[in-house]
Amino acid sequence: MGILEKISEIEKEIARTQKNKATEYHLGLLKAKLAKYRAQLLEPSKSASSKGEGFDVMKSGDARVALIGFPSVGKSTFLSLMTSTASEAASYEFTTLTCIPGVIEYKGANIQLLDLPGIIEGAAQGKGRGRQVIAVARTADVVIMMLDATKGEVQRSLLEKELESVGIRLNKHKPNIYFKPKKGGGISFNSTVTLTQCSEKLVQLILHEYKIFNAEVLFREDCSPDEFIDVIVGNRVYMPCLYHPPPPFHPQVYNKIDQISMEEVDRLARKPDSVVISCGMKLNLDYLLEVLWEYLALTCIYTKKRGQRPDFTDAIILRKGASVEHVCHRIHRSLASQFKYALVWGTSTKYSPQRVGLTHTMEHEDVIQIVKK
Repeated sequence: MGILEKISEIEKEIARTQKNKATEYHLGLLKAKLAKYRAQLLEPSKSASSKGEGFDVMKSGDARVALIGFPSVGKSTFLSLMTSTASEAASYEFTTLTCIPGVIEYKGANIQLLDLPGIIEGAAQGKGRGRQVIAVARTADVVIMMLDATKGEVQRSLLEKELESVGIRLNKHKPNIYFKPKKGGGISFNSTVTLTQCSEKLVQLILHEYKIFNAEVLFREDCSPDEFIDVIVGNRVYMPCLYHPPPPFHPQVYNKIDQISMEEVDRLARKPDSVVISCGMKLNLDYLLEVLWEYLALTCIYTKKRGQRPDFTDAIILRKGASVEHVCHRIHRSLASQFKYALVWGTSTKYSPQRVGLTHTMEHEDVIQIVKK
């Protein structure tokens, strides 16, 4: 029996097993086996014939955004509208056959936008070049899930299922579980909260399935068996997603709103993490850029030389929460060691200018002047 058949058998057994106290250990073991087989499925083939099958694009700019969706939802049209890159668009499916990169210039930042080929149901198992598409999506900072507004909720649930099965967790945070394999001493289990979904016995069974017999486990939040398996596997990617229109946390974008009623547009627009647009009529694209900027959590920092005006033409782009030390490293790697103090103007200070140290947290559009020893 091949891996695909084994995965199918386990999925069927999970579907037909009732969820209650008596079956929680059995379900936990099945989920552990399922995660193990899926990981084997994603391992690249060792045969020489598989070389050169991928189509990853070199990472550039300040952030990377991947467009994922079914064929003919408007991904190529969106890329052509938002960037200076022309991606071939036509009314038939699979017009795009490889990864097309473009650059969005917004608020002084260069955001790399990737137009990926449409994926179909079963992409996680390798259908329709799905594995290569998903591999590129794993390297992105944000995924824009582009959906056809006329197709309802079917596309969204299918796409989420495909991404979930290859270890991409959309709009979720990493489980707060401390896990460290050891060389001896058995399994040490503790929790700082009351656990309602996992027990010590279930944790031991899951670890034994992965042939781990010595480890330290500490639950700092009430996590499910699935989340614990994610911690053991360790290769999960947690990223925000925007739906077109979006649900909460990963951006979801609904295209072709010019083909549905106003009531349906209103319903989709009110969903969390969703944005409604029309590429054909160029509707709501500015708002989508604003939402994307929030999801990327980028900050523009301007520099100033002593006795001169700030340079507003060339911003330093950093992640939200960056400190003065991060700014120093971005300017030059030796600057932090020569740092004496910095003067900062902007919303992160109580008064302007304020003299600050390396640990001061910068905010969007702050101006900084660094003084060396």
